Amino acid sequence: MLIRLLALLFALAALGSAAAQDFPVTIEHAYGETTIPAKPERIVTWGWSNEDVVIALGQVPVGMPFQSYGGGDNGVHVWVEEALIAAGAEMPTILPASSEPPIEQIAALQPNIIIAAYSGITQDQYDILSGVAPTVAYLGAPWSTPWQDLTLVIGKALGKETEAKALLEETSAWVKAEFARYPELSEVTFASANDYDGAIAVYAPLDARMKFLTDFGMKMNPSVAANAPGDDTFFYPLSYELFDKLEADIFITYYEEQAALDTWLQTPQAKSYPPIANGGLAALVGTENVAAVSPPSILSLRWGLPRYLEVLSAAARAVHKQ
Repeated sequence: MLIRLLALLFALAALGSAAAQDFPVTIEHAYGETTIPAKPERIVTWGWSNEDVVIALGQVPVGMPFQSYGGGDNGVHVWVEEALIAAGAEMPTILPASSEPPIEQIAALQPNIIIAAYSGITQDQYDILSGVAPTVAYLGAPWSTPWQDLTLVIGKALGKETEAKALLEETSAWVKAEFARYPELSEVTFASANDYDGAIAVYAPLDARMKFLTDFGMKMNPSVAANAPGDDTFFYPLSYELFDKLEADIFITYYEEQAALDTWLQTPQAKSYPPIANGGLAALVGTENVAAVSPPSILSLRWGLPRYLEVLSAAARAVHKQ
């Protein structure tokens, strides 16, 4: 599927060359505005999924972060690595994994632009990065920029707004067609959470993973928002004493390993939880599988969505049989 995507990108490149985007370009984001004076050639990404969009739009960053979740020993997601190989591109410099951007290493790459449109950079970090190169921060709340908006804002920043819109339209149509193969998914409600530190970490409506599902016709159970402490967070803790207040037909959870999931499923809390007891468990297992849709990107969707939909559909079908 990545080969088909790359073929589309070559066609879009020809389209873009015929209608080049003018610079300077100004991007609005959570920390104000960033003006990009000329088409960026040396791109550094920071956060999650930003490099996916850059590569999907036919450019290769000079530097991108080590992705410790699902990135393997080299810190590069498999769909990114496959796309780079298919394009005959060299591997970018992999920046060290850390909670803060490695300023010196980024500066040494002499970037024209730093893209952190899906990240959690602070105001101070943004200010420092902006001293290195024009920096694009997230659009609203940290770690919540939807994959569609991420594609469009990065496309605009790179002077590839036309290509980004066309790629988004084609990918959205493909995703819609994939969801349409499983009509049972529109007939159930869902909630999503993971066991964490003796409680349940519930993914709220703001979370990009959840918005992806609702964008394509799935229904989040109203209890998810009703139990949330506010509407400005993408997850919240819920004690196991209140677990049954999180109502749904199917329960979506993510685990790195099957053994860890099996252990949790043997706990009294999991055994007595109605969606699980009724057969509505939709557990996506494996770091690469989870990373591809948590949240998805314009590039990772082609790799991870088919497996994800199979898991969701199996849970929905099991509930229908009750």
